Amino acid sequence: MMATTASASPLAIEFCGLRFNSPIVLLSGCVGFGDEYTRVEGFSNRDAGAVVLKGTTLEPRLGNPPHRIYETPMGMLNAIGLQNPGVDHVVSAILPTLDFSETRFIANVCGSTIEEYAEVTRRFDDSPIDAIEINISCPNIKEGGVQFGNYPEMSARVVAACRAATKKPLITKLSPNQTDIRENARLCIEAGTDALAVINTVMGMAIDTATRRPVIGNIQGGLSGPAIKPIALLKVHQVYEVARKHNVPIIGQGGICSANDALEFLIAGASAVGVGTALFYDPLVCKKINAGIAEYLQRHGLSSVRELVGTCTAHSTAAPQTQGCC
Repeated sequence: MMATTASASPLAIEFCGLRFNSPIVLLSGCVGFGDEYTRVEGFSNRDAGAVVLKGTTLEPRLGNPPHRIYETPMGMLNAIGLQNPGVDHVVSAILPTLDFSETRFIANVCGSTIEEYAEVTRRFDDSPIDAIEINISCPNIKEGGVQFGNYPEMSARVVAACRAATKKPLITKLSPNQTDIRENARLCIEAGTDALAVINTVMGMAIDTATRRPVIGNIQGGLSGPAIKPIALLKVHQVYEVARKHNVPIIGQGGICSANDALEFLIAGASAVGVGTALFYDPLVCKKINAGIAEYLQRHGLSSVRELVGTCTAHSTAAPQTQGCC
C-alpha cells in the first residue's frame, strides 16, 4: 500500500503497513547491522523511520579483495562484496541485540541462486525483523546480484520465490544498470513485491595512473553519493508511473544529502527516502533532513509527508521520452 499519515507527527508515515517515525531509511551497507554509528555522540536510530541491515547471504562471506572503497568527485565507489557472517548468525546473535522500540529494522537478502534468496528469506521470516529487502542489484559481486537485477524476468523469478517464503513485507531493490526499469518494476510488482527501492548504486571504476591498474580490487564497484542523484531522481520518476497504478510505495535513494534532496525525491514519487553515503561525512545528517522537511511542510501548509508524494507536475502530463538533447 502507498504510505499514509500514521500519527499526528507530520513526518510519520505508514509504509507497507509499518509505522515509520520519519520518511528517512538508513540504507544497507552504510550502517552495518544497526550499530555502526551508535558510538557517535548525538546519533540515534530514532531519527530514521527504518534501518536496512547489511546484505546477508546463506553462508558467511569474506567479501572482495582490497581496495574496497574509493572516494570520487561528489561520490564514492565501493566493492565490499557482501562480507557478512551468514544468516544464521545474524538471526541468532545480532537481531536479539537490536532495540526494535527505536525504529524498524529491515533485512537485506542476497544470493547467488534463486534458491539461496528464498532460503535466506525463509530464515528471516521466522525472526523479529520487520520487513525484507531483496537485493537483486548489487554491482560488485561476480555471481548473482546484478545478473538477476538487470533482467526483468529473472528479477521477477527471485521476487516470486521470496514471496513464497515469507509473509513479511517485501521490498525489491532495483538496479539502474538496465535497459527498462519500468518493465522490471512492473514484473516485480506482479511477482508479489510490496514496495520498491529505487535505485541501487551505478556501476563504475577508477584507475591509478601511477600503476595503471584499477583502484578497486574487484575492478568495478558501485558509485553512490551526490554524483548519481540526477540519475536516481529520474528513475524514481519513471518507476512511480508504474508503481502508483498498483498502489506500491517507493523508497527513493541515491545521493540524498539534504532536506531539499529528500523533498525532490518525495515530489518525484517516493514515499520514503534512503540516506547512505551522506552518513560517512555527516553522521547527524538525518536530524537536519527531518528538520528541513518539517519546516517545508509547515511553510507550505501541508499536514503530512504523504501530501507531497508524486506531486511533480510532470506526472499529470505525457513526459518526454527523448534520451537527450545533443
